[in-house]
Amino acid sequence: MTTLETRLVDIIRADPALMQVLTTVRGLDLPDWRIFSGAVYQGVWNAQTGRPVGYGIKDYDLGYFDADTGWDAEDGVIKRVAAAFAPPLRDLVEVRNQARVHLWFEKRFGEAYEPLPDTDTALSRFVAPAFAVGVRLEADDTISVAAPFGLEDVFSMTLRPNPLRGVAKGWARAVASAWGRWPELTVIEPQGPA
Repeated sequence: MTTLETRLVDIIRADPALMQVLTTVRGLDLPDWRIFSGAVYQGVWNAQTGRPVGYGIKDYDLGYFDADTGWDAEDGVIKRVAAAFAPPLRDLVEVRNQARVHLWFEKRFGEAYEPLPDTDTALSRFVAPAFAVGVRLEADDTISVAAPFGLEDVFSMTLRPNPLRGVAKGWARAVASAWGRWPELTVIEPQGPA
């Protein structure tokens, strides 16, 4: 484990709500699952800026991968996850089968999206490398980290476009949202139109 991964794991373990989410989801035994995006990188930003644990975190994105791409199968998992939590977490854990993302992504976001082979591959398609981090609480209580771009941008609080894809149509909105809560961010704007 790298020094940054160790720091990330320490930050996660210090967040009671995130640890509750990780522990509860682990108990559900979902296939190829991770908690990713804001609930992870925003915890780092809070630690880096001295903000309280949980500041700015709007939800807990839960991705899992099930080859059954039917809506009924995903809806069953959504209901199962919701039943595992009491409010307020029940309303904050957002569940998506990564095997289904390509079915709705283009209509919702206006961009084509190739089918994914697994949950971790989804991270490589996120808007910015800083957003592309996922964690899972393993059976032995270790926290595994998936970060295809590394953790440097997360800890340096740098937002730059994902170099593996075109600039996301939602780039400006994502930057404005993050900057509004963490004005300490360094933003590297795309070279082409956003």
